Amino acid sequence: MSEPLIIIGNGMAATRLVEELTTLAPGRYAIAVIGDEPSLAYNRVLLSSVLAREVAPNDIELKPAAWWQDRGVTLVYGRRAVEIDTRARFVRLRGGVKLGYGKLVIATGSEAVRLSLPGADLPGVVTFRDKADVGTLLSRARPGSRAVVIGGGLLGLEAAYGLMKAGAEVSVVHLMDRLMERQLDPRAADLLKAALEARGIQVLLNGESEAIQGRRKVAGLRLKDGRNVPADLVVMAVGIKPNVRLARSARLEVNRGIVVGDDLSTSTPDIYAIGECAEHRGVCYGLVEPAYEQARVLARNLAGQAACYSGSLLATNLKVSGVNVFSAGDFIGDTDTEPVVLTDPGRQTYRKLVIRDGLLVGAVLVGDTSDALWYLDLIRSGRPVSALRDSLVFGRAFAESEAQAA
Repeated sequence: MSEPLIIIGNGMAATRLVEELTTLAPGRYAIAVIGDEPSLAYNRVLLSSVLAREVAPNDIELKPAAWWQDRGVTLVYGRRAVEIDTRARFVRLRGGVKLGYGKLVIATGSEAVRLSLPGADLPGVVTFRDKADVGTLLSRARPGSRAVVIGGGLLGLEAAYGLMKAGAEVSVVHLMDRLMERQLDPRAADLLKAALEARGIQVLLNGESEAIQGRRKVAGLRLKDGRNVPADLVVMAVGIKPNVRLARSARLEVNRGIVVGDDLSTSTPDIYAIGECAEHRGVCYGLVEPAYEQARVLARNLAGQAACYSGSLLATNLKVSGVNVFSAGDFIGDTDTEPVVLTDPGRQTYRKLVIRDGLLVGAVLVGDTSDALWYLDLIRSGRPVSALRDSLVFGRAFAESEAQAA
């Protein structure tokens, strides 16, 4: 008889876990997936494309309903899990239904951070996190409308791009002195800023939001330095925080995220956590690839194969507001590293590689990211690059041909 396995969360991490587990151990578990949102699991990375009207909302579904049915998975979506009883081993859903489990996986992801600004409750103040947010933005963003995005990180710039493509006049207000400071060094960030401004997006740096202006609806955003940005729509994209309420109420160990070990188990037997809600060795990853890596490891463990997750190398390889951007590893460097930089202002391209003791330890690319995966493989593998040193920054084809000629 199949052991009952409940997965709370119907997102990208949960979908990958089901895919891996049903491939490794088909029929071993009777799987039920509980989703808060009233739709099949979808690709959150493509929400900005939906906002830009480049793809339809249904086109970003990860798997069709038949895929889940073929794997014998029971989908319960549009129903929130409100309680985990670790003694009686059941999950209670909103409305009172109880589902018993043998093993439980929490993949509740993250939720958008909302700033507690005066005026934050006005109509026209929206976050950018899920399909419902995109629906709200699509109903309000139209040609001639004015939108302000608070946050110049990855999420904020995705929102800005989608709003721009929807026809809105867009301003981005960022607290820091450069865009995407977690993923880009100053020169790369400057290049990205110039590219956004060339597309008509206004960028305001060192901008600390003070209040959202308006009486019955949004009229603008006031900054603490006195600047005022007119707006009909304010999008808060200042970050995410792990969704840990359910785990905390069940008395699992929680710091910033749900604390897990190398096998992705929590402090309570037979309960696991993966994705953005999980904290491993003090780190909460807010990116898709670490969630997929965790899903692969957990699937092997649940299938009876010993597997350990030792952490993920942070890497970003995306098109941000129409500009290709990649970064990985220690792309800032320190006194023990050597930076190698290639920049072409005319083509709006920038490459910076960081080398330590003959190894590539970091890279950041803007514009031309065609060699991103090669650089990422060099960083991950720890393969010596001394023989490629003089030509490494020119890309794989040139570097390897030069190495062979030598």
